[in-house]
Formats: sequence, structure tokens, C-alpha cells
Amino acid sequence: QVHLVESGGDSVQTGGSLRLSCEVSGGILGILSVGWFRQVPGKQRVLVAASSSTALTKYADSVKGRFTISKDLAKNTVYLQMNRLTPEDTAVYYCNAGPYDAILQARFTSWGQGTLVTVSS
Repeated sequence: QVHLVESGGDSVQTGGSLRLSCEVSGGILGILSVGWFRQVPGKQRVLVAASSSTALTKYADSVKGRFTISKDLAKNTVYLQMNRLTPEDTAVYYCNAGPYDAILQARFTSWGQGTLVTVSS
């Protein structure tokens, strides 16, 4: 079973940058599709960025041009580089790994603890 641990969340000001990390164990990152998701209180968890096992990427419209998902296969780690952050990016961020269609639909029953990103104006 794939186990994921997110880290890197912090409090930043508008316009700042953060890089989130997701350590993957129990699976081979090179053959997994991965995704970053975020959730604010009272709302559904939504996909922010996805990377398929063939390196296709997909981004939510709200983060296109500002966020970049990447994988370091040697470290079995997935990153989310977030630039030009705004208060609307404030959320708990989660990663997950599995079939690409499950990534696109955020269709997982198991999630990690997430990492909190707070952007102040």
C-alpha cells in the first residue's frame, strides 16, 4: 500500500512562494500517477495539479502558470512549486498517488495528514 507524507506548508504573504513535498513509500513513483489537492473548511477537496505516469500534467485553472508539479524519482518525492501566492490559495494541501482517473476525480478513500498553507494579504 502506498504511503504518503506531505510537508512544506507555511504562512507566507501575498506574492510569496512555497515548495511542498510529498514523500512516497510502498510504491514505485515512476509508474504512478500523482496529484496535489487542496481543501478549505466546509468545501470539497479539489485537484490542484496532476502528473500521470507518462508525465502528462494537468492544472486547475486557478493555478495555471503559477504552480508546477514535479517528481524526483531518485528520492521518490513529488513536489508542488507554488509561486505568486494569493489568499485564495490558503488551504490544507494533500497529495495522493494511483490511477490517473482516480487522481483527476480525487477518488481516494485514504489520505495523508496534509500540510497547511496560509497566505496573508
